[in-house]
Amino acid sequence: MIFLKRYAWLLVIPVLFILVFFLQKDEEQLVIQEGDSIPNEETDFTEADSAAKRLVVDVKGEVARPGIYELEAGLRVNDAISMAGGMTKEADQTSVNLAQKIVDEMVILVATTAPEGSSSSSASSGGGSTGKVRVNQASVEEIQALPGIGPSKAEAIIKHREENSLFKKPEDLLDVSGIGEKTLENMLDVIQVP
Repeated sequence: MIFLKRYAWLLVIPVLFILVFFLQKDEEQLVIQEGDSIPNEETDFTEADSAAKRLVVDVKGEVARPGIYELEAGLRVNDAISMAGGMTKEADQTSVNLAQKIVDEMVILVATTAPEGSSSSSASSGGGSTGKVRVNQASVEEIQALPGIGPSKAEAIIKHREENSLFKKPEDLLDVSGIGEKTLENMLDVIQVP
């Protein structure tokens, strides 16, 4: 009896360990039960994510059905033109880059063929039927023709376009080294983005 009184506190230690062990098991079960709902949240996220990957483009000009089209990310200009019913007989097939990946809010303008006998610089890869320089497709020479742009700035624009991504709005040109607000302001009337 004296033994029990003297060493009774030693019995408390194993009881505490057992209690802690069972409490931890209950917490693990709660975590697992909460984790069971995670796939549903992931599915909801993937559905929202896939909706975010849908891009809206405006297809204009010489196509069968001009209009606004919603496409999946990663598709090309060719896919958007196909959704619009393809090019008409009067379409200038060199006016657009069919292999270019589409970006959200992109305008795809299929120009008409110039009348025979006339030469139009706007049908070049960087120009459009509006006569503006399309900075996402323009060559170094076409970019150099812009006001305030010399050879080094033209190279910087092309390098930025290739390394980062296509310009989505004119203000994106401010990210190019050497292009300031004044230079951009001088170009706004003669460039087309995207």
